[in-house]
Amino acid sequence: MRRINHLQNLALATCLMLAATGAQAAPDTLDVSAHGATVHVTAITDTILRVTIDRDGKPGETASWAVSPAMLAHRAPATIDYGTLRTAQLTASVDPATLHLRVVDASGRAIVDDAANPVVLDRDGFTLRKVMGTDEHFFGMGDKSGLLDRRGGSFVNWNTDAFGYASSTDPLYKSVPFFIATGGAGGSYGLFLDNTWRTWFDFGHREEGVVAIGATGGPITYYVIAGPTVRDVVRRYTDLTGKAPLMPRWALGYQQSRWGYSSAAQVEAIATHLRSDHIPADVVWMDIDYQDRNRPFTFNPVTFPDMHKLTDTVGALGIKLVTIVDLHVAHAPGQAYAPYDSGTAANHFVHNPDGSVYVAPVWPGPAVFPDFTVPATRAWWGTQFKRLTDAGVGGIWNDMNEPAIFETPSKTMPIDTVHRIAGDGFAPRNASHAEIHNIYGMENTRATYDGLRALRPEERAFVLTRASYAGGQKYAATWTGDNSSTWDHLKLSVSMLLNLGLSGFSYSGADVGGFTGGPSPDLLTKWFEVAAFTPFFRDHAANDAPQAEPWVDGPAHLAIRRHFVEERYRLMPYLYSLAASNAQTGDPIMRPVFYDYPQALTAPCNTALTFTLGAKLLIAGSPKPESLQAYDVCLPEGGWFDYWTGEAVTAQPIGHKPYATISVTPRLDALPVFVRAGSIVPRQPLVQSTSQVPDGPLELHVYPGADCAGELYDDDGHSMAFAAGAYARQAVRCTTGANGVQSITFDARQGTWKPWWHAIALVVHGDHAPISATVGGKAYPAASGTRTIVIPDQPQAVTVTFNAG
Repeated sequence: MRRINHLQNLALATCLMLAATGAQAAPDTLDVSAHGATVHVTAITDTILRVTIDRDGKPGETASWAVSPAMLAHRAPATIDYGTLRTAQLTASVDPATLHLRVVDASGRAIVDDAANPVVLDRDGFTLRKVMGTDEHFFGMGDKSGLLDRRGGSFVNWNTDAFGYASSTDPLYKSVPFFIATGGAGGSYGLFLDNTWRTWFDFGHREEGVVAIGATGGPITYYVIAGPTVRDVVRRYTDLTGKAPLMPRWALGYQQSRWGYSSAAQVEAIATHLRSDHIPADVVWMDIDYQDRNRPFTFNPVTFPDMHKLTDTVGALGIKLVTIVDLHVAHAPGQAYAPYDSGTAANHFVHNPDGSVYVAPVWPGPAVFPDFTVPATRAWWGTQFKRLTDAGVGGIWNDMNEPAIFETPSKTMPIDTVHRIAGDGFAPRNASHAEIHNIYGMENTRATYDGLRALRPEERAFVLTRASYAGGQKYAATWTGDNSSTWDHLKLSVSMLLNLGLSGFSYSGADVGGFTGGPSPDLLTKWFEVAAFTPFFRDHAANDAPQAEPWVDGPAHLAIRRHFVEERYRLMPYLYSLAASNAQTGDPIMRPVFYDYPQALTAPCNTALTFTLGAKLLIAGSPKPESLQAYDVCLPEGGWFDYWTGEAVTAQPIGHKPYATISVTPRLDALPVFVRAGSIVPRQPLVQSTSQVPDGPLELHVYPGADCAGELYDDDGHSMAFAAGAYARQAVRCTTGANGVQSITFDARQGTWKPWWHAIALVVHGDHAPISATVGGKAYPAASGTRTIVIPDQPQAVTVTFNAG
């Protein structure tokens, strides 16, 4: 093992300083060498620095699976002198004696500071050591169980089929080597280690006051992403690794699934039951049962004889079908199985070290595995979906793509299995599975996403994945894998989804009710309530678990579950506007409270099931959802309303804390939801699926307060026409005074799309209800005994003035 230690020898330090300030390897990069290693610091932007460390004079590979070639080539203006690189926002300095890196912001506050012995090189691996601030909290890391705050934890990134995982299980299905630190003297920052090998992160678990990061091999490449807020970090991280595309609107609807819908008749019966019970829904999912002998890209000729007819039948009910397609292709020589035959003919499968094709057991029995690091293989994989898209399937579910392998202790491929790398800026070469494992699932979804886009270029592609890597949000939504039907897993789902959102995966969800074990009636009902406010809302269970459809526990539970599903559909205009904003900014749809209200970072009663949907809605489930014990909710300062009643909330201040509390007594049929004062929240009349046009006006619920604003967004919900301007986006603001809301101003609508609504119902909350509104000189009265005033749609810039009673 070689350790780069602190050196005090003045002559050596002087020599190194001269080397550091001499000719640079690149005019935009700071290069400092010592002890057989060279640190390179490059300003990708004013606020994103790329740091690489070469060993023994051998430059590392500059290509990336997570960062696009365009971003890798991007540069911000920087000055380099005396071991220091400066941008307009950051200064990075490297000590020539120790290779100690320090990054400070424009005010001189340290953002990232190396600890003693900052770089340790051990054979092919390495360890980096950073100072951990006393008051810092750590978030992100993608798919990890446990507490929301990573401080005090130690984590490994190695995509793993973790069936029935516990709160202490690590690793899980996805590897996102990225964290956000916040609460320290330098505000917030992010660190992304772009290394696809087995990596590990330790947040003060092994050594107090130190964040340690390492890998068993691969490049030493990481990015420092400056804040100062968590929002800044997330936006810049998704600038670096990519934004999630705007999903089809139906992907935000309620979705029914089970491993065990084993015939077309059963799938049709589920869809019909959803409609007969008036449960709004957009998707029924189909697990491996629909396939012939569990072989991808096939249909069981007996139980699913006419897939096109099935998609038409459920489609008439406003329901899409999403089908699973695992990446293991049945090893079926001489059996006329087209995916195997065509893949073999073009050499598209992963190999053993001896050159033979790697074969291992999964659901079809012996199977082979596409080599997704080859562009030609990804293109071939994409063409295989034509049979499914021709049959009318709406989306694709990529499962088992860690990759999961049966009958082996490691649950995956041997690490010496051989992949080929080509394209994406990489020099063509062979690579071991040790290097490719953590990106294998992401490249699988990339091939699926690109294939669907090629087959249906006018339509948005929807892909769901279990395994992925940093940047995988560009290709697929995700879920938290094979969870359990326990109250603990309900709580785990919230912290996991929040950290996934902070890690770029804004479209994420958990199997409602738990995949394995079977939920109690109360657990399933409470899970429905919480999941109704999460980005991806799918009820799913294993084939050996009890039935978990909304109706299974009788009419009382069904009524509660249906009520929360209905509320999601009423909120669809708000939810869809968040999705459109996410595609532009990277802001998660579901967020920790401190994302928009930093003062809530250390609030003691925002725990477990507390989160926000956008900045305007705060969901505050019980920290002990199985209990009827009263609990306190911390509401950030500034005023809040009860979402369900529309009434202002009276919260109790706590000294000089930047939040106040309200006590809540739990009920099975209730979930506390609060609306931020100063919010304008769009809602719509109830529909049974997003394919149904709402009958009635768009509702704008106005909650008076400071910075009163909202946004409307609409498009056709499914095609790519929005990218050419066929959308409608409109900002709305309100002013308030002594008599409540005084006016609402509509900015001129952007885009060419004409939205579904022809009228707008203004619902004004607060102590003062207006009796009428004036638009363009015409008065519109409030409906008798209500706070609602209906006006025509306002596509042009206009101010609506309210008249007090």
